[in-house]
Amino acid sequence: MTNTTNQTFPAGFFDDIRPYDDSEIPAAMKRIAQSELFHQLAEFVFPEKTIEEVASILNEIKTTDEFQHRVMYHFNRSVIRRSIRHFTCKGLEHISPDKAYMFVSNHRDIVLDASLLQNALTDHGLPTTEITFGANLMCHPLIIDIGKSNKMFRVERGGTAREFYRSSLHLSQYMRNSITHKKASVWIAQRNGRTKNGIDATDQGLINMFAISGGRNKIHAIAELNIVPVAVSYEWEPCDILKACEIYETRRAKYVKRPGEDIESIVTGILQPKGNVHFQVCNPIETDELAEFESLPPHDAIAAVAKLIDRRIISNYKLTRNNRIAHDLMKNASKPSARYTLQEKADFIKRMNRLSESEQREIFLGIYANPVNSKRTIK
Repeated sequence: MTNTTNQTFPAGFFDDIRPYDDSEIPAAMKRIAQSELFHQLAEFVFPEKTIEEVASILNEIKTTDEFQHRVMYHFNRSVIRRSIRHFTCKGLEHISPDKAYMFVSNHRDIVLDASLLQNALTDHGLPTTEITFGANLMCHPLIIDIGKSNKMFRVERGGTAREFYRSSLHLSQYMRNSITHKKASVWIAQRNGRTKNGIDATDQGLINMFAISGGRNKIHAIAELNIVPVAVSYEWEPCDILKACEIYETRRAKYVKRPGEDIESIVTGILQPKGNVHFQVCNPIETDELAEFESLPPHDAIAAVAKLIDRRIISNYKLTRNNRIAHDLMKNASKPSARYTLQEKADFIKRMNRLSESEQREIFLGIYANPVNSKRTIK
């Protein structure tokens, strides 16, 4: 398949959504060091250093790559040390350092799904990626400075149908430009918002958004982006209690987020013990796989691409003992599995029983059991 678009954009065209460029980094580092929250952040990321030493590190940073490698890398190491028993990532041997990709991941945690991948890429000697960042999360100057210094770019939410189309096209153009012209990889979740019920499914609207900036042939446009699905598996689902409560409340009324709820979810996801965590970087989706969909009507072709990504993610999702415990509990299995102990089952039930309503506990079970069901039904 040949390149479908050679579109160029005027200077400043993406200023409303792009990360900081390197010229903006020194000023951002100064603002971070002057923030009222700097002491807490410094102690979390660099517990062995004084505040003055951390401020000196920031003063030396001049590029987004330096910020990722000298600050965010250590932030992720601190998260792993404090809240993850064992972190593994496999499949990076399929990734070339000379090629830019669109990493499409299932989405379980607001921050860590993308952030931990950056450490895995770095440890494997690969370039880090740019990262999508929901506009709703840009709620504090410090978060904006950290995010945009960390190669995060803004994704707008909501609006009228016309506004949504315009923002989707703009985002699509930005990501295509990053991958095909800047040769910078991009990370994006397979859907808008985290999966809260344990069912990982790619939003067909996302695939259509990929394509709209790439010319009339949607399959050619998608092939240009070099999609790599990523399957993220947590033994203990980040924010599992919060997710169960949100689904429970949504069933009774239109759910309206409380002020500060997104920040609460970010902090909970970072600090909550997560047990074993595994990332599987799946085989890239090849041009010949996509070529099979060229004869389909556009809507069916988009659906076929979404299903292909789903198959990759679900088949590479690593089931944990909690997934099996929940599945057995939902099925009222009389015999415990040899894949977990009675104590592990008791620990799972103890956490589930922190929820007061039986329906909340059923939702909690579903969060963990649904990946087992998905694996059994994927085709």
